[in-house]
Amino acid sequence: MVGKQGRVTGRIGPGLVGEVLVPIRGGVEAFYAHPSVPGEEFPVGTIIIVVEYSPPRTVYVARAIV
Repeated sequence: MVGKQGRVTGRIGPGLVGEVLVPIRGGVEAFYAHPSVPGEEFPVGTIIIVVEYSPPRTVYVARAIV
């Protein structure tokens, strides 16, 4: 899970629980998402990379360099 790229589908920011779609297990799954750096914001459509995974459905993300 760590190192996978995905796309923001629900805005991520301070005080918010965002959502990302990540390709995994031959499909695409939704995960609750938080920024890996407190205070960072990610609008819908941003490409992210998973830096930490907290089972079952929560990830901490950073902006991917594309």
